[in-house]
Amino acid sequence: MDVRCVLMMVLLAVGALASKDMTRKSIVFDKNTPDVFYCPIHKPTGMDKLIVKAKPLSKLCEFEGGPIPDDYKSDCYQDVDESSYACKEKYRIMKRLKKANAVAADN
Repeated sequence: MDVRCVLMMVLLAVGALASKDMTRKSIVFDKNTPDVFYCPIHKPTGMDKLIVKAKPLSKLCEFEGGPIPDDYKSDCYQDVDESSYACKEKYRIMKRLKKANAVAADN
């Protein structure tokens, strides 16, 4: 096989993985708006061009990693709000909010 062909295949594979990772990590949480998270509504082409929609935090990982019903209509691109990363992110967010609430209660 030609070296250029192998190099092209490697570059395409790396590009596909980077794009998938950007989509997966495009769930955004802002501590100034703790009741909502933000997720992309279209395929992200870059973090500086990410168009997001606010959704209630209760909708993040709504099915807890289980199968998504056939009639479910997600507002997020490629159901990124139901991915395993989304469930881990929700756990991290809830832990942060619980800690912040405990600190506020102590004061």
